[in-house]
Amino acid sequence: MGTFHLMNLPYAPEALEPVISRETIGFHHGKHLAAYVNNLNALLPGSGFENAALEEIVCKASGGILNNAGQILNHELYFGQFCGQSAKAKPTGALAEAIARDFGSFETFKSEFQKAGATLFGSGWVWLSADAEGKLVITQEPNAANPVQRGLKPLLTFDVWEHAYYLDYQNRRPDHLAALWQIVDWDVVEQRYAK
Repeated sequence: MGTFHLMNLPYAPEALEPVISRETIGFHHGKHLAAYVNNLNALLPGSGFENAALEEIVCKASGGILNNAGQILNHELYFGQFCGQSAKAKPTGALAEAIARDFGSFETFKSEFQKAGATLFGSGWVWLSADAEGKLVITQEPNAANPVQRGLKPLLTFDVWEHAYYLDYQNRRPDHLAALWQIVDWDVVEQRYAK
């Protein structure tokens, strides 16, 4: 709290290739996310949010403070949920059971999640979240919005801002979304659900 810092990636910049290129990681993490961190730090003095946690800022702020804080929170969850090609293909345990309960099957969930990401107009995020009772929901969040603003616990997100995929996929957002499943670190997502 107080001053925010650019997160360290939990993998090498080339670790997500060919799904996400080193070049995209360089721009997305090293330029876009870094700019959100720098912008938020510049906006905090005198805002009343100088000592607030990121989620508190996202739930209570507005304007530029909200936009930059939301993008930091979103990107930290996004970059933190991936690993290299050794990723397991799907979740297990309580999360797998919840997906089957709330969507019918993992394949149905994937299809609905990808469709929500592909059909979000403009820039934003598609999320898998849990409500207070543990029920899973898919939401489309425009711009820098985050499910915590709706009282949900964010578990998994795909970034559908063009800077997340344009160098690698150009305008083929659905292809990008379909490829991301190869690098999801389901252990991380399961831990988020368990908390």
